[in-house]
This record gives sequence, structure tokens and C-alpha cells, in this order.
Amino acid sequence: MTISKKSASVHQVEPDDKEPTSVAGLELENRLGYALRRAQLTVFKHFNEAMQAYEIRPAQFSSLVVIEGYPGITQTNLAKILDIDPPRIVSLINHLEERGLALRVRCKRDKRSHGIFLSKKGEALTEQLKALAEQSDIQATQSLSEIERRQLLSLLVKIYAPDTADE
Repeated sequence: MTISKKSASVHQVEPDDKEPTSVAGLELENRLGYALRRAQLTVFKHFNEAMQAYEIRPAQFSSLVVIEGYPGITQTNLAKILDIDPPRIVSLINHLEERGLALRVRCKRDKRSHGIFLSKKGEALTEQLKALAEQSDIQATQSLSEIERRQLLSLLVKIYAPDTADE
């Protein structure tokens, strides 16, 4: 087997050398996808630690916040807003119902569909969780100033929701 010596910037690791600890100087350092994923891992780590006592996952938190903002939203619309596959949204809502955080109510206009609402318990918990999520964001981005944090958020929204970023 032949080992390629592609460029002078490649660092060969000798058995006695210290193991590499970063991607500094490598192509990954310049890739947006890599940076976004690493940032996501950091943010999710803080989020999961903050929500651990409440046994809330990111998709559950997002669902609670959307249901709070749009009481009576249908499963289909919730799935679209959160970009979650419909079968996954069903199990997510089932889980929220089992925990007494949300409930489905048959729509008066269309008896085949159900609106989703937060229970009183779900409303109270969502308020607590939103405060925890805000603190988690601040901790995860502590190396940024408040202005940088808002700018980063604005730029990320432009990437995932380009049509609504300027509204």
C-alpha cells in the first residue's frame, strides 16, 4: 500500500507524538458544515444538560413552544413548521400527552382532525423550559458578546429560512 504525500500542510503523526487535538490547519477548519455541526454539538450539550432534570429533548421543547404559540395547531402543521416527519410527530405528541403536557382536541369544523393544546401543566413547564433554554444558549455561546450572539442567530436564520429573514 502506497501512502500519499499530498501537500506540505499534512502533518504526519508518529507513534511517539502526542495525538492531534484539533482540526487547525486542515480543510475542515474552512468548511461551514463542519463548523455548524461542532457548534450544534456544543449548543445541544448545554441544552441537554439544562433539560435533563425535566427529561425534555430538543424536538419536545420545540413542539411545546410551537403549540404554546399556536394553540390548536394540527399535527400536520406542527410537523411542517418543525420539519419533522409526520410519523415522528405522532409519537412525539403521544409522549407529550402521556406526560400530561399536551392534549388533542377534535376540531369542530373538521371532525377528522385534532387541534393540539398545552395542558395547564404543559403551560407552566413550557415557561420554565424557555427560561432554561435562554440560559443554556447564553452559556453555550459565552465566548460571544451579546451583539455577536444576536448576529449569529440572525445569520443562521437567513440560512434555514431565507424567505422570512427580512420580514
